[in-house]
Amino acid sequence: MTRNGPLALSFHALVVLFMLAPLVVVCLVAFTPENTLSLPTSGFSLRWFTAVFERADFIKAFYNSLQLAALAATLATLIAVPAGLAMTRYSFPGQGFLNGLLLSPIIIPHLVLGVAMLRLFALLGVNGSFAWLVFAHTVVITPYVLRLVLAAAIGIDRSAEHAAQSLGAGRVTLFCKVTLPMILPGVAGGWLLAFINSFDEVTLSIFITSPATQTLPVRMYVYATESIDPMMAAVSALVIAITALTMIALDRVYGLDRVLVGKQ
Repeated sequence: MTRNGPLALSFHALVVLFMLAPLVVVCLVAFTPENTLSLPTSGFSLRWFTAVFERADFIKAFYNSLQLAALAATLATLIAVPAGLAMTRYSFPGQGFLNGLLLSPIIIPHLVLGVAMLRLFALLGVNGSFAWLVFAHTVVITPYVLRLVLAAAIGIDRSAEHAAQSLGAGRVTLFCKVTLPMILPGVAGGWLLAFINSFDEVTLSIFITSPATQTLPVRMYVYATESIDPMMAAVSALVIAITALTMIALDRVYGLDRVLVGKQ
């Protein structure tokens, strides 16, 4: 074990370097003063960040993605929490079917879901609707919340719930004061993963968005097909920064080890 220690450490360091290197390169390119995708060799510049904030289409797409991800993640949480508690505490007909139905979007390619949603929305006459876009994202990200809620609900000690019930606590009080605080790390982690997956979703969204509901990843994809310049690197750097700040804030509040694993 000791003999393999340096080798294992070197392997893990290479894996981390392999994962972080593209992000570092993108962030460096975002500060280039040149008009091409190149590393800044003659100094750093904020010209491409300024260019991003001067583009109304990118600002609108960012707000669309932010609103969409927040609404979809919240709806997915409202679905996953009662479903997860029901499946971990009760046995009922169709339990396996319900579990498979809610988790199935995670194994279906988003390309297939995008084509299916496009056809469905066309039949319903709701193409380009923001509300139905929220519905589509909710379907796709619900499994991420459900998996963490299930992990958190299975591991909780129900003696506190029984004690609260014996003292006369009603169902609403029991859930809000006892059950929810115990599964909150799993719920928060699920909401965060759902939010990030919804915010970054492009394969499904490209089929069902309209010019008025275009999300940031879709706008970036369309822009990348029209021109190649460091503006895309600047947008990517901003998204990376927002994600990093969100993770840091979540770690400060709950601790990432508890949130991502769903431990108490």
